[in-house]
Amino acid sequence: MNIPKEVLEIAENIKNMKIRGAGRIARSAANALKIASEKYSGNALEEYISYIKAVANILLNTRPTAVSLPNAINFVISRLMRKKNYISSVEEARSIVESAASEFITRSKEALKLIGAIGARRIENNDTILTHCNSSAALSVIIKAYEEGKDIRVFATETRPKFQGIITAKTLASKGIDVTLIPDSAVRLIMKKVDKVIVGADAVAANGAVVNKIGTSQIALAAHEARVRVFVAAETYKFSPATVTGELVVIEEREPNEVVSKTFLEEHPKIKVRNPAFDVTPADYIDAIITEKGIIPPQAAILILKEEYGWVISDYLLKISPSEEEGETTK
Repeated sequence: MNIPKEVLEIAENIKNMKIRGAGRIARSAANALKIASEKYSGNALEEYISYIKAVANILLNTRPTAVSLPNAINFVISRLMRKKNYISSVEEARSIVESAASEFITRSKEALKLIGAIGARRIENNDTILTHCNSSAALSVIIKAYEEGKDIRVFATETRPKFQGIITAKTLASKGIDVTLIPDSAVRLIMKKVDKVIVGADAVAANGAVVNKIGTSQIALAAHEARVRVFVAAETYKFSPATVTGELVVIEEREPNEVVSKTFLEEHPKIKVRNPAFDVTPADYIDAIITEKGIIPPQAAILILKEEYGWVISDYLLKISPSEEEGETTK
């Protein structure tokens, strides 16, 4: 089964972080499925379905933490599987996959616009904002507020070890926004000057906890201490259905050579280096989550999950429920 070169390149670019940010990862995954479908040259339906599933698995194995990735893939694959018994040709199946992928990409982009418009209402004139990493959703809120004529200032963290905050600072500066780049370790000192914290999310759990770039939880803790409000900007496809049943979001650990040089590792083999890419911020340290559906308290994350992913959760519960065939009964 030949996987198109373009699809493998997208998968590799997601894995090595050339494609970064939960939203961009999700849209790229959907686009990869669309490309794979377009380039399929066979005419056997079962083979096509197996082929699309194989592509989905390759994409799923690139980054373990960004829930947007499996949610984007599930958005496309689930539509194909739910109609599987009613499809009679590869062309029908191809149409379903490609339409679903395009729909997801369009919805994702529209969600960013809505989040920007909704979130900008919470920013006041003369606010000083702190942001972390490089979140398209957080940027949409900040930029929209500025475009509405609000005089704002932004502190952007470097976001080590990959320095995604530099991308954020460049983006804000290109829009004319007053932005200052700071080291991650300066957050507690700078928090005295901050009115609001706005960050993105790679995953939102059913209990309202937010998984985001490493360092987010420390920022939220410093904000909590300083009584600064923390807002998380996140599309609903970043909410994790699996967490409803108690599963934990896997925290990705990346290569140590992103933190120190290979030479250092070779010269000091007894020194262990850890490089967790994400951390978890408890719901208690988050004031609100800005979604395209509106602003919710973190404790209401479960409502979004029931509305958006109710059928997924039901399917999962059926899979893990004991069956009478196994000698167990449910009460």
